[in-house]
Amino acid sequence: MPILHIEHPITDFETWASAFARFSDHRRAAGVRAERVQRPVGNRSYVVIDLEFDTTEEAEAFLGFLKTKVWGVRENAPALAGTPETAILEPVEAW
Repeated sequence: MPILHIEHPITDFETWASAFARFSDHRRAAGVRAERVQRPVGNRSYVVIDLEFDTTEEAEAFLGFLKTKVWGVRENAPALAGTPETAILEPVEAW
């Protein structure tokens, strides 16, 4: 299953988490099957998010939504600090 991997600095975790929660219905409607939010040990001003999809196309479409409707609108991403780094990852078969 493809993963949309997102990393970015934040100014305040509680503010960020509240904004993230507001978009839960959008994530489900876009095909997100599972999500994981993590923070690096020693850097509480940074988040790492993995969103799992059934298809690469769903992941790409949701990334477009994030860029235009979330990250591109300051009110929708109030704790975003800097530009998110993203990658769409696919599993590698074990050898």
